[in-house]
Amino acid sequence: MKKLTAALVAVLALTFIAAGAASAQTSGSAPVSAAAAYCVQEGGVVENRIPWYGTNGNDPLQLSGSRDFCRFTSNTDDSRIYVDLQTLYTQTASLAALAYYAEVQPGSCEGNPASCYCSLLGGSDQFGGTTGAGGGWVKREAIDVVLEACIFPDLSTIDSWGLFYHSAGIIRGIDLNGILRYPDPYESAKKKLDAK
Repeated sequence: MKKLTAALVAVLALTFIAAGAASAQTSGSAPVSAAAAYCVQEGGVVENRIPWYGTNGNDPLQLSGSRDFCRFTSNTDDSRIYVDLQTLYTQTASLAALAYYAEVQPGSCEGNPASCYCSLLGGSDQFGGTTGAGGGWVKREAIDVVLEACIFPDLSTIDSWGLFYHSAGIIRGIDLNGILRYPDPYESAKKKLDAK
């Protein structure tokens, strides 16, 4: 009887653990299917990308994990901007969304301007530091095989080049204002400046 009770308790515990794991999400994250559906609804294309190190060399190394991005392409000039699904779909503030909305002017530094801008904002798109080995979020047979994505400490993520160009008022892909579900907190301040 004790073995049966212990077995029953173990089965129930495993059932609850499995159910919890199946429905568990990162704090503030949305189910991937809802975020993916939103991406498509807004005119984007979902791309699953894998991190690779050493893409500038002959022997790149695939790293663990993957991330889903929404790619938005301009109908007029075919430019693109990428944002990860969680950053796109969340209704709470994220550092990537705030960086996009703030349009902070780039500082000065050397090297890749988009990567530099990302770093100045507190993010990173570096794979292996500044060694020149390169790296990024890879999708074979894609328009942009290696994506340089700026990842912030809260793990929100946006295309480094799209972010950099937006700081100069240049829209790549589409304007994410009104597409990101977290609204622009600077909108009223911008309108006051425009009215002057």
